[in-house]
Amino acid sequence: MNQDSRQQRLKSLLATQPRLHRLDKTNVNVLYGEPGSRQVPATIITEDKDTLLHRWIPANMNLIKEQLRSRGGLLFKGFNVSSVELFQLIVQEFSQNAMPYTQRSSPRTEIKDRIYTSTDHPADQYINMHNELSYSYRWPLQIMFYCLQPSETGGETPIADSRQVLKALSPSTRALFKEKGIMYVRNLGGGLGLDWQTVFQTSDRSEVEEECRQNEMEFEWKENNRLQIRWTRPAIVAHPVTSEEIWFNHAYFFNAANLDEEVADAVTSSEEMPFNTFYGDGTPIPGEILKEIGAAYDKAKIVFPWQKGDVLLLDNMLMSHGRNPFEGDRKIMVAMWEPNR
Repeated sequence: MNQDSRQQRLKSLLATQPRLHRLDKTNVNVLYGEPGSRQVPATIITEDKDTLLHRWIPANMNLIKEQLRSRGGLLFKGFNVSSVELFQLIVQEFSQNAMPYTQRSSPRTEIKDRIYTSTDHPADQYINMHNELSYSYRWPLQIMFYCLQPSETGGETPIADSRQVLKALSPSTRALFKEKGIMYVRNLGGGLGLDWQTVFQTSDRSEVEEECRQNEMEFEWKENNRLQIRWTRPAIVAHPVTSEEIWFNHAYFFNAANLDEEVADAVTSSEEMPFNTFYGDGTPIPGEILKEIGAAYDKAKIVFPWQKGDVLLLDNMLMSHGRNPFEGDRKIMVAMWEPNR
């Protein structure tokens, strides 16, 4: 991208996000999204294409943490992030021990040590909004995405503030989920969805059983080397730093009503369902409640186009994410760190 194009892009951003704050004398600015708008909460952008993000971060870490805590997400644009190796250096500024992806729900490829493709789901599928590993007992507090190659069309990573999603739900729905929580059921193996070896990253049944016990998950081995697991988790939790209540779960994402049509057509019994969700007492979540949750996500959703070199940092509890269908080659990487326990 030439200098004129870069200047034009900055002008475009300024036109839609008027709250500009110049951080320093190195042509780095923060563009603040207006509260309640469909704008990215905060965009840190530079006009200097040679500025290395991993070298800029240390001197500005306090600002980054402050903005992440209050706004939930930061988009870095214009920096020199031209390779997965440079992305890994950025991740290492936040953590020297990124989390491995365990208790998996999405197919991913590990590109470098704990740097993964964001998802290997088919390009024509929409991935519903969710907070990473919110169905698990152990999740990352921070997650970062990197655009190595944007798709020709589509392929955005929508984000939504978990606080706003919760506020958009009716008081009765909030009260019901707060009282009952969510039951998750997964059937692993059999050709639909991931098998248990992929989910738990082991082929040793005893290791799987031990992890289930440690995480209060019921398990039952089925015929043909299949495994069913079920467990309950809260639907609404308090953020460990801000103490704000947030909508933090996979109730909508994992519900069988939202299965891809092709997968749903292949299911002949409940035990073939890759995953499903219920109220914590095991009763079904009504369709109208699922529609309400979907509408709450849509109301809070922010969509922006990926550009090569973009880096998106999210507080994984304050901000959910998804993926739009796309055409063309799309290479988005992800890393996560700071486990809740």
